[in-house]
Order: sequence, then C-alpha cells, then structure tokens
Amino acid sequence: MLNITLSQNIPTPLQLKLECNPGELHALVGPSGSGKTTALRTIAGLNNPKTGRIVCDGQIWFESTEIAGITTALKPAERSCGFLFQQYALFPHLSALENVCITLYNSIRSLSERKSIAQQWLDRMGIGNLSNRMPHQISGGQQQRVALARALARSPKILLLDEPFSAIDAPTRQSLYKTLAQIRKDLNIPILLVTHDLREADLLADRITVIDQGVGLQTAPPKVLFERPRNSRVAELVGINNKFEGVFTAGKLSWNGCQRIFNVVDKGKIPPNTPVAWVIPADGLSLEITKSPTSIEVVVDHVSAIGQIAVIQLRTIEGHHTVVWEASAAEVKRLSIEASKVFHLEIDSSKIHIMPLRQINDPRRFIAFEGVA
Repeated sequence: MLNITLSQNIPTPLQLKLECNPGELHALVGPSGSGKTTALRTIAGLNNPKTGRIVCDGQIWFESTEIAGITTALKPAERSCGFLFQQYALFPHLSALENVCITLYNSIRSLSERKSIAQQWLDRMGIGNLSNRMPHQISGGQQQRVALARALARSPKILLLDEPFSAIDAPTRQSLYKTLAQIRKDLNIPILLVTHDLREADLLADRITVIDQGVGLQTAPPKVLFERPRNSRVAELVGINNKFEGVFTAGKLSWNGCQRIFNVVDKGKIPPNTPVAWVIPADGLSLEITKSPTSIEVVVDHVSAIGQIAVIQLRTIEGHHTVVWEASAAEVKRLSIEASKVFHLEIDSSKIHIMPLRQINDPRRFIAFEGVA
C-alpha cells in the first residue's frame, strides 16, 4: 500500500493526496506542467515537499509538518522504489546486462549473482538474447524493456512509470502493455503511471487522478471519471465532448438557449437557480428521423468516418449548441446521415451528470458541491 499527502510551493506547486494498493495501477493525468512528474520525483526522494507524508508498505519514507519541519526523509537509495523514465536513461557505455546489473551493486556483492539476476530479468522481458548489446544497437522498445528490467531487478515495493510508452511506435506499445499487465499479476506491487494519453490511462489504470496546476482534482475509476467528472474543469481535461451549461432548480435542469427542461436526480445539495455545467455520455444520445415530444431538432454539420465508426457533429436549431455523436457505419447508412440534413436528437435525462460551473482561472474549480461526486 502506498499513501501520499504532499504540499509544496516549489519547484512546482503541489497539493496532492492519493493511495495505491498492491497490484493496482494508478494513473496520473493532466496537462503539461501540472505536477505529474514532480509527484513521482517526490515519491522517489529526488525532491522533498514543504509538508506531507509518504508511506509505502507501512514504512514512512518522508514526513514533514509546518510545526516540526522534516522529521523523516529517506534518501532515494533507501527507498525501495523502481523508477522508469520517459527517455530510458540507459548508460550508453554499458551493455544491456550491465545496465541491469548496476542497480544491484549496493545490495548484492557477488558479480556472478548480479549477472544471474540481471539475465533472469532480461529473459522475463523477452530480450535475454540481447544481453551483450549496447543501447545504440537495440530498438527503442528493446531499450525500454532493459530499463524496465533494471527498475524491477531490486524487487522494489513500488514502481513509478513516467510517460514510459510515449516515444515508441503503436505495435511496440501494445506489446509493452501486455508485459506490464503480466508484471502487475506477478509482482503485486503498487504502480503509478504518468501519462498524457487518456486512452492509455483508460486501458491500463484501475484508478485515475486528474491533476491541474499541482492540485489533485478527482480520483476515480476510469468509467466513473469519464461519465461523472467532479466539475467542469475535470470534464474539460478528460476530453468530454458533450459538456454544456444550464441552471438547476429542484430536479429541473434548463439548457441555456433552449426551451427543453430535463428531469435530473441530484443529492439535494445544489441550491435553487444554480448555474451548472452538465455532461451526457455517448450512450445517452440517440438520433431519429421522426420527431417526438422529447426530441430536439438538430442539423448535421459534419460527418467524419474513422474506420467503421463515424463521428457526427450536430448543431441544435435552438441555441446553436454543438453535440458530438458517434455511430456505426451501419447506423449512418440506415439513417442516411449526411451534412445539412435535419434529424431529431433524443437525450436520456437519467444519464445526465451535473457539476459545479467554474471558470478555468477560478481556484474554486477545485471544489465540488458537497456530496456531489
């Protein structure tokens, strides 16, 4: 188990609290400069926060308070931590085997034993036959496997991954995903992954923490995060297309510029006449040819085919809101969807999620309505 509470102003402002269980992969996502890598470096002991606490497997790695100052701060070498950097950080003058061996130097004195353990890890990574190759003699994906073997050779209690797949091609990335999945199963240690790729986080992570300007905005499983973001800033950062604004009063949600009123269940925590943001997942939308009492008239602005999926940009006649809808090629053919045609959009109000409405530069965006997840 990894438990972290961090607070610092430099080098990057950071207000973060998270946990990661053994065998769990916890992803940190957010824009560049948001503090994701700083969080990993702080856990590894490469910099210390002003206040906070880092506990791994019951051992305190760091502890500091405003009153007492730093009372515990283990050095990086004293923290049982495997760190995989974005650019691999292999020693160019050492072979693959020697790169893995070097991390064992302080813990295992016997050279033959170090070589044996290093070779076992290279074998587990599927590159045992490359042990005598220099870094420049192997591919980027193979270099990443060497770096991963080096990070795990000391049997760390936690694995930190900083954008490990960003510099390699898609087929190699998929292969490394499978390797990482097997490692999770075998080692049963907490894994923290920093990534800019939301699809990657959705695919690999058990939980995701969204970070913005050093502040942890929301931690949730991927499905919850993408369907029920805590506030409008989280919705923006995770790339939710259909985010709108309205006013909420006692279970009734209006849509700015439209006459349509939606019945939305909340937890009774939102004051009357409160401006809110709201989102609707893809499965809460449907498009029909005929009008119904609850449908909204829309016109097709653009159709983009991506393989067997089409991304359709719709515009509401009333309010001129842009709605993005995805459909199969068969559905596009059935409805004869093309630009400038008029259809009728159905929105399932039971799947609408409402959130606090915060401006991007409003620090209150970090705060949700009490009781609204």
